[in-house]
Amino acid sequence: MKDQQKNIHDLLCQALNVQIEQGLGEMIINPKAVKTANDSKEHIDLTDKSEKTANIIESLDEPVGLTQYDSLEEHHKDICQCQLCPLGKTRTNFVYGVGNPKADLMFVGEAPGRDEDEQGEPFVGRAGRLLNDIIKAMKLKREDIYIANILKCRPPNNRDPQPDEMEKCFPFLKEQIRLIKPKIICALGRIGAQALLNTKTPLGKLRKEWHQVEGIPTLVTYHPAALLRFQKYKKDTWEDMQLIMAELEKMK
Repeated sequence: MKDQQKNIHDLLCQALNVQIEQGLGEMIINPKAVKTANDSKEHIDLTDKSEKTANIIESLDEPVGLTQYDSLEEHHKDICQCQLCPLGKTRTNFVYGVGNPKADLMFVGEAPGRDEDEQGEPFVGRAGRLLNDIIKAMKLKREDIYIANILKCRPPNNRDPQPDEMEKCFPFLKEQIRLIKPKIICALGRIGAQALLNTKTPLGKLRKEWHQVEGIPTLVTYHPAALLRFQKYKKDTWEDMQLIMAELEKMK
């Protein structure tokens, strides 16, 4: 047992050295790979140049967010205890996402709020109820689409997500997109849109144009929370939804 523990320790040290060489400031380990190595009944020789040893060392060095999964359930289970940023310590619940795992339409916001943090589901507060009304007006149900956020944890006092938080959380969203394979993505709000599109362009200039996220047509619109504060944005938002409905109809 002691030899096995020492072997895992040596593997982790080697993975850490690789990440230091790559300029990463902290250790990021794929827990599935650690378990695989730990479950191994045989000693892994770090000096061994075989493909098997190389694959184990490489998988240990692979960040969790870059791992590909077979299902949303497997992905959720593997990341729901994430502590890659300080938000992991202040959250009440990890807010993964909700909806049809094979949805044609995926809505992406910026981060959970108080209600979402309490219930562990995105868009369940006042803004969420308004989003439900929008979905219903589109002749769809909440169960037909998929809803997620850039961040999976609520920022304290609902402050804006920080760039480093979004950078660490974004790979999780990318994996959700890969698994769901939606036909269209709708970015809700400035922060979510700018993060998805990797731009600083104002929301007003991003609207009414089709963009690409992971090769998927993406449209930008106002966040439902903004509609609660500024009624005048409702007309523009509905125009955006009509564009989405028309595009979905073409894709049938």
